[in-house]
Amino acid sequence: MPKLLTIAVDFDGTLVENRYPEIGKPILFAFETLKKLQQEGHQLILWTYRSGVKLEEAVAFCESKGIEFYAVNRSYPEEEYENGISRKILADLFIDDRNINGLPPWGEVYHQLTNSRPEAPALPQKKKRLLNIFKKL
Repeated sequence: MPKLLTIAVDFDGTLVENRYPEIGKPILFAFETLKKLQQEGHQLILWTYRSGVKLEEAVAFCESKGIEFYAVNRSYPEEEYENGISRKILADLFIDDRNINGLPPWGEVYHQLTNSRPEAPALPQKKKRLLNIFKKL
């Protein structure tokens, strides 16, 4: 059985187009990928700059797309944020549009996390006509 991961995911620019403080359009395959990862048992944490009402709007938007997070802006649901404690959360990995190489397409994110690759269609065999000409000589 593959290792189950705790995955922290950004919102603006990662799940939706960056239109902060508004909510942008969903990024292609973002929510479908998260649903698949949740179905496989991975825990998802929403880790975003948003707070207050804007955070509540983002969480509600994700819920409307079928995603319920294990925790929001914290390592686990019961964690209490205190000023003397770092806001960095405990996760196995972070998915964010601010990565060094940017955000890869969500299909690629899924395949990287699951170490799977889609099956390539079988290509038809080409006939070696040029070689046949030489055989006749």
